[in-house]
Amino acid sequence: MTDRLDGPLKVTGRARYAADRSLPGMAYGYVVTSTAAHADVEAMDVTAAGEAPGVLAVYSPFDPLTLHAPNHPMLGRAWVPLQDTEVTYYGQPIGFVVAETFEQARDAAGLVGVTYRHEPARTSFHDGLADAEDAPPAMDGSPPSLAVLAPGVDSIDDALAASPVVVSAAYSTATQNHAAMEPHSAVAVWESGRLTVHSGNQGSDIVASDLATALGTDPDAVRVVNPYVGGAFGGKGRASVPAFLAAAAARALGRPVKAALTREQVFTATATRPATVQTITVGAERNGDLVALRHDSWSSTPADRSFVEPTSHGTSKEWYATPNLAISQKMVPLNIPPTTFMRAPGEAPGSFALESAIDELAIRLDMDPIELRRRNNSTAPPGRDLQWSSKHLDECFRIGAARFGWTGRTGGSRVEGDWLVGVGTATAMFPALRFPATVGITLHDDDTAEVAASGADPGTGLLTVLAIIGAESLDIAPERVRPRLGDSSLPPGGMSGGSTGTASAGTAIMIAAPKAIDDLLALATAPGAPFAGTEVSYADGHVLGGGREMSFGEVLRATRRPSLAVTGSSAPGEEMTKHSFSSFGAQFCEVRVHRFTREVRVSRMLGVFDAGRIVNDKAARSQIEGGMIWGVSAALHEGLEIEADGRPANADLAGYLLPVNADIPEVDVAFVERPDTLHNAVGARGIGEIGTVGVAAAIANAVFDATGVRVRHIPITVEDLLD
Repeated sequence: MTDRLDGPLKVTGRARYAADRSLPGMAYGYVVTSTAAHADVEAMDVTAAGEAPGVLAVYSPFDPLTLHAPNHPMLGRAWVPLQDTEVTYYGQPIGFVVAETFEQARDAAGLVGVTYRHEPARTSFHDGLADAEDAPPAMDGSPPSLAVLAPGVDSIDDALAASPVVVSAAYSTATQNHAAMEPHSAVAVWESGRLTVHSGNQGSDIVASDLATALGTDPDAVRVVNPYVGGAFGGKGRASVPAFLAAAAARALGRPVKAALTREQVFTATATRPATVQTITVGAERNGDLVALRHDSWSSTPADRSFVEPTSHGTSKEWYATPNLAISQKMVPLNIPPTTFMRAPGEAPGSFALESAIDELAIRLDMDPIELRRRNNSTAPPGRDLQWSSKHLDECFRIGAARFGWTGRTGGSRVEGDWLVGVGTATAMFPALRFPATVGITLHDDDTAEVAASGADPGTGLLTVLAIIGAESLDIAPERVRPRLGDSSLPPGGMSGGSTGTASAGTAIMIAAPKAIDDLLALATAPGAPFAGTEVSYADGHVLGGGREMSFGEVLRATRRPSLAVTGSSAPGEEMTKHSFSSFGAQFCEVRVHRFTREVRVSRMLGVFDAGRIVNDKAARSQIEGGMIWGVSAALHEGLEIEADGRPANADLAGYLLPVNADIPEVDVAFVERPDTLHNAVGARGIGEIGTVGVAAAIANAVFDATGVRVRHIPITVEDLLD
């Protein structure tokens, strides 16, 4: 068990985040946001703001900072602020005030007068369901609607009609905000035509590319630095509004500029997880074998239709063995803040619906919910010939049932004093992915090695993983490895997203390390070198040959080399044509519902996961625990409410509810450790996102077990249980 290398710095406050940077001559920017959900800005009166004490500049669509919209090959087109007068949601950035101090910029921003020509605003998700549009293809290229039918079956409706037992219901999930502890912020400085931006993000090279395009600057002249990130969860994958504006204003004013969103602005000027409605119909034999599964989903999306929550594609398309399957995905464009990836996009809200429906089927069949899931365990996604590379979900349920004390629950609570007690379970799955990644390894003459990549560690523990895998690959002690992340000047290590960090960067390390060793041996045996003319080998950080040995640092010093550097690159390859890849898990929880107040308390949680090799058990447990806590939050707390006029009703941490320590019991985590080297050389699959998958359903299933009330939406409230 390895402690996180960045842990002491973070808990003692010595880790410096983006907004902690203060530079000589620095000015401060404050973002002005709209108070209309759909409008055209006819005029902005900035006279009073411009004359306010300390104000250096006021920018607006009528006096803009020129920016160009970046278009990333995987992430798509990014929106940049102040380039036109169209307003498509309440809280949209429409201005930027720069002053000598933050307080001066904030106060001046309040003096900006805005005149709107209002347009009708679509703000109700449920009212928009009737004229929803087909969603675009999923990220894997799948069409919005698809079906897999058994031979001789003409339609999914026929398959369901022929099913002896059918369960059908509609489920819904609320809009959520990432609400990371660190608000989106940036400090930008130009020096000799080169830009450096300090900004928390999930991939510094991606943000550097965004900024270079937006500013019309040579990419080599832009450096983005983010050694520490105070949470991201998918919400910091691209350059933020503060990064765009601070960088452009710093160039215009010729001095450094710092900009940070307020907590309230984080709820509108950044992106959210969309709201969803999902209808699921499941047909089964009386013994529990699935006959047919239909999963139709609707997702809210902003006016630009930039992101759809892929609930049906992220779950029912792959989770269960069924001969007949039909899924569809539609979107409802609204005048709401942007939507984007959020921890387990698709799988988290999709699993609430699917795993609730499976539980309802188990109740209808009078069958243990675990047994129903075991009976329909898939060996490959339905309709695909590529089997899972490694799947031990049955073992997760077996271990979990024994550890949790599961006794074949089929409904019916127990009473302990004033509390009704129920238990629930659910499957968790998240695709095992890899992104292209390059990692640099540098051997130094002081017998240390640097392992470096531009990727980020937004709390995932990737920095420590680099040290562990680097040490293993170089056959040296971990304390001799200096890992580096979060700097776009380093080799492009991929984005911290999709639970890909360990598999992506770790595989690149395993490619780079043999190169470093080969180059070291070549250097050691070159003419005039200590082992010239000698057959050599490498072990334990030493070159061995001719009856003697030297550490790699000694070899470098002897050959007058301060260092030796190589890079290794890795990307998904032909393995994608041979197998399907996923991480798997079984979620268990116990809830207590007060007999009179109907307050819901989660009293026990257990998650058992099959995620290949666990490189760092301590960090892995932390990731899973955090994900499971997020699942509690989704089930019982979180929901961003949009008023009829488009204004968020609870855009702060007072009204937007999140769990605190008192809401969370001890979280138990176990791993089924079966390295998956068919997926990558490290044998590790993702764990960052799967922890939240299935938790909300397990809680809803436990609430039903305790009360007999089936709640088909989250968050679950007291009112839902007052009968």
